[in-house]
Amino acid sequence: MKKYLTTETLTLAAIVLGVLAGVWLPETMLSLKWMGDLFLMLLKMLIIPLVFASVFVAIVSLGSGEALKNLGLKAFGYYFLTTALAVTTGLIVVNLIDPSTAHQLAADHAVAPPKEHTLASLLLSFVPSNIFTSLSQGKIVQILLFVVFFAVAVLHIEPAKRESLQIFFEAINDAMGKIAEWIIKLTPLGVFSLIGYVIAKEGLQTLWDLESYVLAVLLALFIHALIVLPALAGFLGRFNPLEYFRKVREAVLIAFSTASSSATLPVSIEVAGEKGGVRRESAGFILPLGATVNMDGTALYEAIAVMFIANSYGVELGFSQQIVIFLTATFASVGAAGIPGAGLVIMTMILSAVGLPLEAIGLIAAVDRILDMFRTAINVWGDLLAAKVLNRFV
Repeated sequence: MKKYLTTETLTLAAIVLGVLAGVWLPETMLSLKWMGDLFLMLLKMLIIPLVFASVFVAIVSLGSGEALKNLGLKAFGYYFLTTALAVTTGLIVVNLIDPSTAHQLAADHAVAPPKEHTLASLLLSFVPSNIFTSLSQGKIVQILLFVVFFAVAVLHIEPAKRESLQIFFEAINDAMGKIAEWIIKLTPLGVFSLIGYVIAKEGLQTLWDLESYVLAVLLALFIHALIVLPALAGFLGRFNPLEYFRKVREAVLIAFSTASSSATLPVSIEVAGEKGGVRRESAGFILPLGATVNMDGTALYEAIAVMFIANSYGVELGFSQQIVIFLTATFASVGAAGIPGAGLVIMTMILSAVGLPLEAIGLIAAVDRILDMFRTAINVWGDLLAAKVLNRFV
């Protein structure tokens, strides 16, 4: 019986119960909003240490500046390219389809249109003048830029000192991962409160209005998986993506059914090496790295979700705000990767970056689980293609 009471199963049940409670017990659900707020606060508590430690460890674990310049740099470059293309695809699709609820939602507080920036001021805003101020204010892009410089610098110091720092941040990363596991166990309660609050406040019509949102997400995911990634693989890797998919499809199907890149990793390494023609040493490095830092499907989904939420709240996000979404989704998908429920962490980052209310996550919670299966399959498909492409350059 215990094996059926997983967090995922309980979350699905919480979604159903939240909808029913929002319809039948609206006053109760309005009063229980604090549970969702607590869940969001716990997630926000993890953002800074988790992003800092995970990105630092991912870079420093390469071992040397030479390794970073060779396979590591190529892998990070390729992963950044595919993730950037994924976010771009998502933003293009969501701007063309323009999904939103049929009626605009009323936030608990006024949501003012974010301030537009010039290109120069936008670029300068990414550079921290005081990293401690950036840390205290949760400025994710500034923190990510600093940690990249910091990690690369550490690769060039004495081995003994580098090892000490690496062990320290690995311990922090592991500890944050453990805290994240505990917090994710609260997902059913958080989702129950958030979706119940939204339904109680806005009514069931909110759910029917998600049709265009789901269509936008799935359309963008399929464009990225069936057109963008194969075209990139054919051009850079010089192989037939369809033939390669037939050999490694087992891993993609497992990713879809489990909605877990980490759980699929052993299968991915096996099929890439045994059936896909990827060298064992390449698969053993590139695929675990990809499962940690490469989340095309998640980054694409987050970009569409934030634009959908903005549209639903009547907030028009201009070019500079969409650039912020692009950068935050691209970099944060690296920093929050490998953590169960990472999409929620990334979502809080992007919503905060563009000034949207965090409780809006409840607006899309009802369809998040099924979309998670699709985006995880795209994540793993992207990792498998990366292993084959980068194998050519080893």
